[in-house]
Amino acid sequence: MGIWLSVIVAGVTASFAYPQALTPQGIAGFLTRFQGQIWLVYLAISVLRGFTLLPSTPLVIAGTLLFPGQPWSVLGVSIFGILISSTMIYFFSDVLGFTAYFENRKPELIHRIKRRLEHPTGFAFVAGWAFFPLVPTDLVCYVAGVTRMNYLLFILAIFIGELILCSAYIFFGNYLINNVGPA
Repeated sequence: MGIWLSVIVAGVTASFAYPQALTPQGIAGFLTRFQGQIWLVYLAISVLRGFTLLPSTPLVIAGTLLFPGQPWSVLGVSIFGILISSTMIYFFSDVLGFTAYFENRKPELIHRIKRRLEHPTGFAFVAGWAFFPLVPTDLVCYVAGVTRMNYLLFILAIFIGELILCSAYIFFGNYLINNVGPA
């Protein structure tokens, strides 16, 4: 738990000290330093991002900016990274210390989410949560893991919600880059 907290503190500190680094342009700039292994670095960051509870949106947009001619590859790597990250949070949330983190900060929210997941519409709730860009998908992954929601239903719901959201980001962003950008 100490390592995880250290990573969170370092990430939050860095985001205040260097706010431009966590923008899509900043992430794209960082990734371009690894030209030979850029797809592997992009995948690794996509997977490990879940441990920091940072949203995937800036990373998906950075991929769109970095690889404007490869939207399907960006979508595939982004979704794969989100699914692996979501799976790790689902299965290892206690080991990562998320239980204490979430239960101590927002216990009433956690209990409301648990009730929604245990309802027959839990699948739709997770898919909608994953699709909605203003809520952290990692939170619903944690609660689904704690409640032991059926894993296959959980990961399918994450896949559907994130696929729709990431597709919108990537293909609309690609359209803007190709048709609205500077001439």
